Amino acid sequence: MATPAPALVLLPEWGSGHLMSMLESCKRVLLAGAGGGREFSITLLVMRPPTDEAGSEVEAHVRREAASGLDIRFHRLPAVDPPADAAGVEEFIARYIHLHAPHVRDAVAGMGRPVAALVLDMFAAPMVDVARDLGVPSYVFMSSTGAMLALMLHLPVLHDRVAVEFHEVDGEVDVPGLPPLPPASMPCPVVDKKSPNYTWFVRLGDRFMDATGIIANTADELEPGPLAAIADGRCVPGRAAPPVYPIGPVLSLGGNDKRDSSEPPHEGIAWLDGQPPASVVFLCFGSMGWFEAAQVVEITAALERSGHRFLWVLRGPPPAAESGTGAPDGSEHPTDANLDELLPEGFLERTKGRGMVWPTWAPQKEILAHPAIGGFVTHGGWNSTLESLWHGVPMAPWPLYAEQHLNAFELVRDMGVAVPLGVDRERDNFVEAAELERAVRSLMDDASEEGKKAREKAAEMKAVCRSAVAAGGGSSHAALQRLSEALHQGAALPKK
Repeated sequence: MATPAPALVLLPEWGSGHLMSMLESCKRVLLAGAGGGREFSITLLVMRPPTDEAGSEVEAHVRREAASGLDIRFHRLPAVDPPADAAGVEEFIARYIHLHAPHVRDAVAGMGRPVAALVLDMFAAPMVDVARDLGVPSYVFMSSTGAMLALMLHLPVLHDRVAVEFHEVDGEVDVPGLPPLPPASMPCPVVDKKSPNYTWFVRLGDRFMDATGIIANTADELEPGPLAAIADGRCVPGRAAPPVYPIGPVLSLGGNDKRDSSEPPHEGIAWLDGQPPASVVFLCFGSMGWFEAAQVVEITAALERSGHRFLWVLRGPPPAAESGTGAPDGSEHPTDANLDELLPEGFLERTKGRGMVWPTWAPQKEILAHPAIGGFVTHGGWNSTLESLWHGVPMAPWPLYAEQHLNAFELVRDMGVAVPLGVDRERDNFVEAAELERAVRSLMDDASEEGKKAREKAAEMKAVCRSAVAAGGGSSHAALQRLSEALHQGAALPKK
């Protein structure tokens, strides 16, 4: 009887940006080993998300992947009660995931086949202890940037070195592999050292160091500085970091954003079909991005005065915001926008023909791939950033939450693929109309030297992304082969 293929056991956070990024990456491992003597299977451990809406999203992903024909199994973990006293989003996520540790242990111990690795979401990093106790390898999956990975590994060092809050630092913050970092560009979870969110991030960064390896959705050529700093041991002096496997960009370029040729195009795509090449600025702010009415007024003024064509995905507040309540898990998504209520009177009429405002979900990847798109005003989430780079679209990052302020700094100062946008963190990341107008003009005007450099660099990064994943020489393809070999060699039957 043939030995079953070693299993990659995945424990993702339930958000699509985490779950699908991890799953698509591990599908690459599965496909890379097929037929070459390094076959794998995938078992996805499914936690019950803390909200019904998030649960519906996860189940939709499960149904789609179950029909893919790949060797992917799904193991639903027993439900746990979410923590009721979490002070913030990151603390809630980390604690909620950690409550599943006994069930994760039972699931892995009962696999009945060799386990190549327990692949952990970054928020699940403390479960490296579960893997160690079972005698199986553990890999942390980093769905964010190499820069964020370098910062998280270095955060326990900074915690000991910097006694004050980061915004009180005289000068910049030193993150190995990055230019000197202004305190205003530090990620949201670490701006308040008194917060449990900060305490958790220090702990997570420390536990990353105990993993067998780290799988990163980036490429050597995209982030050479941070990745070299990690490999050279500069993030945690005196202690070697686990090997990092940069196998990205990993993008799901099919699925929901790939239109069947027999279906009519999305209205936004149909509108773009009638616009000149590289003439439209696209504004979209991710699955969690929405704005208060006062900010919407500033955006409309900026777009109207800029004179440029635009496609703007405008969402309304989530139900929790409308009711004045909120769950700490951060899983509430924006609602479909009521344009009559949100937009100033006459705006749509005055911009008719050169602009479109779309009030609900839009196929972002398909839009970014459209030749009419010339620039992207984005929240700067890493998945959206990779999609933009894959298609060579320069950006104006407007960070809203999580690690996005760090991403914005890296895109502008380190990669050079974006123009700066002045965001007031003290006013809930508010942007004045004049500042957004300046950034849009910079991004889109042929005469803008700043925009020209970002456009040239974005085009260069498009080629970099595609060559990195190319078989037979790409750096990410080579990292994938190294990862596949390491996983195959490390596979072990879990201890009971």
